[in-house]
Amino acid sequence: MAVNKPQNEGARLDNFWMPFTANRQYKTTPRLLAKAEGMYYTDVEGNSVLDSTAGLWCCNAGHSRDQITDAVSKQIKELDYAPTFQMGHPLPFELAERLAELAPADLNRVFFTNSGSESADTALKIALAYQRARGHANRTMFIGREQGYHGTGFGGISVGGMVNNRKAFNSQLLPSVAHLPHTLDIERNAFSKGLPEHGIERAEVLEQLIALHGAENIAAVMVEPMSGSGGVILPPKGYLKRLREITAKHDILLIFDEVITGFGRVGDAFASQRWDVTPDIITTAKALTNGAIPMGAVMVSESIYDACMNTAPEDTIELFHGYTYSGHPVAAAAALATLDIYRDENLFERARQLETEWEEALHSLDNLPNVIDVRNTGLIAGIQFAPSSEGIGKRGYDIFTRCFYDGVLVRASGDIIAMSPPLIMESKHIDQMVSTLERAIKQAI
Repeated sequence: MAVNKPQNEGARLDNFWMPFTANRQYKTTPRLLAKAEGMYYTDVEGNSVLDSTAGLWCCNAGHSRDQITDAVSKQIKELDYAPTFQMGHPLPFELAERLAELAPADLNRVFFTNSGSESADTALKIALAYQRARGHANRTMFIGREQGYHGTGFGGISVGGMVNNRKAFNSQLLPSVAHLPHTLDIERNAFSKGLPEHGIERAEVLEQLIALHGAENIAAVMVEPMSGSGGVILPPKGYLKRLREITAKHDILLIFDEVITGFGRVGDAFASQRWDVTPDIITTAKALTNGAIPMGAVMVSESIYDACMNTAPEDTIELFHGYTYSGHPVAAAAALATLDIYRDENLFERARQLETEWEEALHSLDNLPNVIDVRNTGLIAGIQFAPSSEGIGKRGYDIFTRCFYDGVLVRASGDIIAMSPPLIMESKHIDQMVSTLERAIKQAI
């Protein structure tokens, strides 16, 4: 079909099959970004757009940071690529050490990937390898959660609970997976400030699943501490600790997918630290490099690593898994520069300092038309709307587009608007985000 041309250089839109996008709808009225700096994008027509989503949950230090740009430029001139299969170069070793210093407890062994999806599938493989290494080869089952998102690899969508991501591929998903119920309870927890009070009992379903399937058959439980893509679904108070207690009791690994919550988003390096729950494995990506270069990392406990190492002869490969770009030198340079910014500008602490102001501003929207919930933690928010008479998701998309053309980028997930601004934001940015969103809500269908 014929489509509009973008404003820059006469390029056509036909050839790019866009991810998670209604391609035909988008290409009739494209929204094209040309530049970014600090808290703002600039579109191809020169309009300024305030970023309330940190790109896609990833630009926690803001956009186009000189420190990252310089590190990437220097590295690509010095060493553009080097393999890490039976070879190495210094940067991933340095980066792994830095991540080990940030990680909770003894999660000090790091496997590098290129995305959150790869991190999720890598974590699942490591869980299986660990169980086999310690003589529990029958432990092959995974337990995920409804509305969970762990990327788009077959392992991730199997353990994940996003219906639309799964249904077209259902016959090819992993065969031994069960799911916990999600923790969204608007009836009891609507308009909670911070973690909701009600819902810890939903963790007890894990005991029921273990009783049904047998602990001796279960390798790991994998959840997001906070479900981002599922619509900013927060864990009830005590819920994550209860999952940890149950998994530890039954000798089952606990995997936290912190691709969204990692690197300051909830006011600490990782959600596991903010909420005082230590899993056995953490997956990361996104803000690891501030979104500048694709990269992910899986952090595992020393005991998992040692089990995989010590059961294989010293001259053999211990884990038959990896990626061409694992520990890529340019990505590692971007990550190291990003971690320097987080440290030097105290951005994790800044997120916690801004949390109350962010929370109060967002909850000023509580009584607007069609708003049925506002939920927040750290520098994250989800505003949920009653569906319009035109169909589910129509109101959320309408508000998303109104905000964009009024100069603020938000994210629509069905009838939920998700916000996750860069951690460098100031009060004036909060005011602009919330006032723009208020106008859009009042004008929406």
